Amino acid sequence: MTSRPTSSSRSARPTMKDVAAAAGVGLKTVSRVVNGESGVTPEMAARVRAAIEALGFRRNDSARLLRTGRTASVALLLEDISDPFSSALSRAVEQVAATEGCLLFTGSSAEDPARERELALAFCARRVDGLIVVPAGDDHRYLLPEIESGTPVVFLDRPGAGIDADAVLSDNAGGAKAGTAHLIAHGHRRIGFVGDQPTIHTAAERARGYRAAMAEAGLPVDERWIDCGPTDRARVAAAVHRLTTGPDAVTALFTANNRVTLAALHHLPADRRPALVGFDDLELADLLTPGLTVVAQDPVALGALAARRLFDRLFDRLAGEDAAPARLEIPTVLVPRGSGETPPGEG
Repeated sequence: MTSRPTSSSRSARPTMKDVAAAAGVGLKTVSRVVNGESGVTPEMAARVRAAIEALGFRRNDSARLLRTGRTASVALLLEDISDPFSSALSRAVEQVAATEGCLLFTGSSAEDPARERELALAFCARRVDGLIVVPAGDDHRYLLPEIESGTPVVFLDRPGAGIDADAVLSDNAGGAKAGTAHLIAHGHRRIGFVGDQPTIHTAAERARGYRAAMAEAGLPVDERWIDCGPTDRARVAAAVHRLTTGPDAVTALFTANNRVTLAALHHLPADRRPALVGFDDLELADLLTPGLTVVAQDPVALGALAARRLFDRLFDRLAGEDAAPARLEIPTVLVPRGSGETPPGEG
């Protein structure tokens, strides 16, 4: 029979000593039961569990983790956690972390390099076991001391800058090339490109894919057909209006991310509607008229691969191994739904 908890044990969080006293066993026995170790008879283990239930004991991981040097947590630094793409990345990383018994801490940089650095170093100061970063800045050497001290870092969606580290990316150039080639295959020769800031890796790669498709088809690129910049609706609206009106209007548009595509959809001309292919899928894209043709990324596969790479690095570290950093790419998929299959002059 277990004894009743004393007034002192009720007034503070119960400890393993309290459990041992209540169960009438040694502290080592309680430790073995709590940590799922062998060497305890079923009857004694039952007494310990009954005492744990009666006292409301919960294992305090802090001391154990301090002894091992691990926090059983990893961190994910996103661009914007409210973005559907980022949300899918986060869910995928969290699922892998959960299978490894780790918590996931998440933060948003809001595309601000200073905020990215602040959050990344704050996570490291709290001794997370590893860090996954969707980069905002163009210099990640500030993470070198963390990597050298044993904290693995994996870059996601974009590679790190000024640092040799693992990166998990979509095939941005290949996807944009396929989307542009799709428009060319449907008769378009004057194709506009509306993109994000050209200094962003993904934006630059998608512009490169667009140019590659045009070059492969033997088509010249008028630099006036390319409009890159902030993704706010006003800038995109102005770009769409300029590209789709006047005697030199383009007959098709390739929009290089989901924010640009959404803004463009609000400002396409009602008459002479251009064909449209967007990079990134959108919720309800198949319900538009016509349905939206997209180059779809796989954020779930991206997040899962980045998380798996991070845990591989952690296991390598425990085994005393140190493989060279790698750049891993996930392919994109062209999803035709109607908007990208309209021939010139039939919009």
